[in-house]
Amino acid sequence: MSSTWSNNITFSVFGESHGPAIGVCIDNVPPGESLDMDKLMQFMARRAPKKDKTSTQRREKDLPQIMSGFFNGKTTGTPLCAFIQNTDQHSQDYSKMQSLARPGHADYTGALRYRGFNDQRGGGHFSGRLTAPLCFAGAVAGQILERRGIYVGAHIAEIHKIKDESFDPITVSREDIIAVREKEFPTISDKKGKMMRNEIEKVRELQDSVGGVVECIAVNVPAGIGSPIFDGLENSIAQLIFGIPAVKGLEFGAGFNSAKMLGSENNDEFYVNDKGHVVTRTNFHGGILGGISSGMPVTLRVAFKPTPSISQPQRTVDYSAMKNETIAIKGRHDPCVVPRAVPCVEAAVNIALLNHMMDYPNF
Repeated sequence: MSSTWSNNITFSVFGESHGPAIGVCIDNVPPGESLDMDKLMQFMARRAPKKDKTSTQRREKDLPQIMSGFFNGKTTGTPLCAFIQNTDQHSQDYSKMQSLARPGHADYTGALRYRGFNDQRGGGHFSGRLTAPLCFAGAVAGQILERRGIYVGAHIAEIHKIKDESFDPITVSREDIIAVREKEFPTISDKKGKMMRNEIEKVRELQDSVGGVVECIAVNVPAGIGSPIFDGLENSIAQLIFGIPAVKGLEFGAGFNSAKMLGSENNDEFYVNDKGHVVTRTNFHGGILGGISSGMPVTLRVAFKPTPSISQPQRTVDYSAMKNETIAIKGRHDPCVVPRAVPCVEAAVNIALLNHMMDYPNF
C-alpha cells in the first residue's frame, strides 16, 4: 500500500484534506513508553499555520484523538492509532475545478491513477494536510529517542537564495537544537529569518510563491545502526522524507558538493578523541557510511519546491473535456511551505532513526 511504510515499525497514514478526519496507525511501538501529551502538542503546533501573512489562513486545531495503543500514560505495544478532525474546510473553493489540472499539483496524475474517483478537494490524499499525522508519529518517535539521548533538530536553511547559518556538523549540541526548535520562525540567525519573512510577504503580494531548503541534524546517534544496500539508514530517511508533499531533493553530508571534491578532500579522517571514541575530523559523509551510522551527527538537507497553488492566471487543461483552459486558483494557501515543513522533516528522521534503533543492542 502506498500510504503504509513498513519495517521494524509500520505506520499508515489515512484521510483526505477535506474529508471528516485524517489520521495514522503505528504498529510495533515499544510498550511501556511514556508520552508527554503537552510536548507532543507543542511539536504539532510547530507545523500549524502561523498567525502572520507568511502562512495559510486555514485554521485547524490538530488535536489528535488517540483511539488505541495508549493507556495510563504509557504505550501498550498494540497499534497506536490517532484521529485528527478536519474542521475548517472551504470545499466550495474547489467546486469549479473538478477536472481542471492545477499546474504543479497531482490532480491530473491522481485522476489517471484512481480513474477519476479520487477526492481532489484541497489536494485530497496528496495534500500537505497529511503531514499532520506524520508529525504525530514523529513526535511519538522523538520522545522515545530523546529518552535515550538522541535529539533531532531542523531549521530553515534557505528561502529564495537567502541563506541561514548552518549547524556545525561536528560540534552541534542538544542545546543548539532546542534553541532553534523553540523559535516561532526557525532560523539560527534571527536577522536572516527576518529577511526570509520579508521575501515570503513580497511574493505573497505578487500572488506568487517561493520554495527553499530545510537542514536537519541528529546528535548522539550511536555508531552501527542501519544496514547496507536497500535497508540503509539513508534509504529509510529518504523514503520518509519523500512522503512529505513538495519535496524535490535530498542530500546527506556534503551531498552534491562532494561531486566537486577530490577524494583527499572528501574523505573524513578517523581518530580517537579524548573520550576514547572513534570519530572523524570532518563530517562530509553526514554521519552515515555504507548505510550505517558512524557515530558522527547525521546531517541532511531537503529541498522544497514553491507552493504550486498561486492566484495568478495559469494555462492548463480540462482533462475531462480534453480542451485548453485558464485557471486562477482560489482558496487559502501558504506562499511558502518551508517554515511549516521544518517539524515534518524532523518527524520523518525521528521515525527512521527509531526504526533502526530497535535493532540496536539493549535498546
